[in-house]
Amino acid sequence: MHELKASPHRPSVAIIGAGFGGLGMAIMLERAGFTDYMIFERGSDIGGVWRDNTYPGAGCDIPSPLYSYSFAPNRAWPRRYSRQPDILDYLRQTAKDAGVLDRVRLNTEVTGAEFDSGTGKWRVETSDGETVEVDVLIPAVGQLSRPSIPEIPGAETFAGPAFHSARWRHDVDLAGKRVAVIGTGGSVIQFVPQIQPEVARVTVFQRSAPYVIPKPDRTYRRWHHRMFKALPFTQQAGRASIWTAGEVLTLALTSVQALGKIVEVTFRTQLWLQVRDKALRAKLIPDYRPGCKRVLFSNNWFPTLMKSNVDVVTDRITGITPGGVRTESGVHDADVIIYGTGFKASEMLAPMRIRGLGGRELADEWAEGAHAYLGMSVPDFPNMFVIYGPNTNLGGNSIIYMMEHQFRYVLQILAEMAAGRMSCVDVRREVADEFDHEVQDRLRTSVWTTCQSWYRDESGRISTNWPGLVWEYHRRTENVDLSAYRDLGLAKTA
Repeated sequence: MHELKASPHRPSVAIIGAGFGGLGMAIMLERAGFTDYMIFERGSDIGGVWRDNTYPGAGCDIPSPLYSYSFAPNRAWPRRYSRQPDILDYLRQTAKDAGVLDRVRLNTEVTGAEFDSGTGKWRVETSDGETVEVDVLIPAVGQLSRPSIPEIPGAETFAGPAFHSARWRHDVDLAGKRVAVIGTGGSVIQFVPQIQPEVARVTVFQRSAPYVIPKPDRTYRRWHHRMFKALPFTQQAGRASIWTAGEVLTLALTSVQALGKIVEVTFRTQLWLQVRDKALRAKLIPDYRPGCKRVLFSNNWFPTLMKSNVDVVTDRITGITPGGVRTESGVHDADVIIYGTGFKASEMLAPMRIRGLGGRELADEWAEGAHAYLGMSVPDFPNMFVIYGPNTNLGGNSIIYMMEHQFRYVLQILAEMAAGRMSCVDVRREVADEFDHEVQDRLRTSVWTTCQSWYRDESGRISTNWPGLVWEYHRRTENVDLSAYRDLGLAKTA
């Protein structure tokens, strides 16, 4: 058994995941002088979703000035909406500059973690059989790390390559192939326009049409980069304007849903201008309110669907055969199947087995849906703080902004531990329950309850999204309410 050595009053920390959440937390720890930490990463490189999602055209739908750390601005983004390679490069360079890369243990999957009441420490178990003891556990695996592939009868019989977009098979040559694409989510509207020119035919199987609005993208010129470097406030002003627009969109999804009409009008205008085929246009009109499912941004999705080698099939899929995809109207021949079917967002922290006080399983605690006080703290799981946890996802703004508030919140608690005023804490159950009831009550009136989407689990509970503005989350996490926590007095960090 290996134990990270905590200095006097300085707790040792294990971070799970080396994406934006885990690396950002590590950078903030390093800057604050908490140097006894380790990052466990199951992959062969850092980057999280930006390492995994390498499909053609992969990019972010939040402008880069906001989809980046406020404490590490990049004055040289190549474009307003950055692509996957540039985002991954940014993460690598930022982590390198901060000196945290040597704290990342790659190819090391955390299989479980158990809290020891006798020592007040977490025992972290890895896939290579090692056990590491730490004072504080910070899972930062996010909500979008495990691809979801639907169980379709006959899927195992398909004769050709079949893969999820988040596990793109670059060894599969699509040139001249008949490609079946299942799903119409954010990844699909990015990669289909990229592969369409080279394939013989692409058949898109659409269960429900997405709202797609224009993407105000642009390439940054040399003068932009010079301006951002010489006058940093210009980039900061852009960041603030994007944040404000995101707050307005959030209002449209939560408390002022009449604003959703703006999204609908924008969508219908783009659809009418880009799709003149009435039959196809009818297929592409959603049957739910704007924002119930993720609003997507693209300038070339609709024009791609108009191409002669593209078909949109809305019939229900009934099975997969060795030669294609079977729907209610017949079999659609395919040489390759690509699943663009999203992630297991509501199955948070699975498949890790995490046990808290008295051996309580986190899976049991979350049996009726994941929940955490401010998205971070779970009763009976002391000194565990989740980054990008339950009910912290956003429908209209940057998750990086949310995570930064979580970093600062956790640092406040660690500072209390370092000062000897706290040692081993968990959130009081009555506080966590009250918070969860409030969040769920507010979500019941949001647009997200009006249809079925990845925001909701099978019971209909929304365990993913934050019910208010990002500004509200900022206000509620700015200062830790110490009375919300109980100190168990078990940790041996002094």
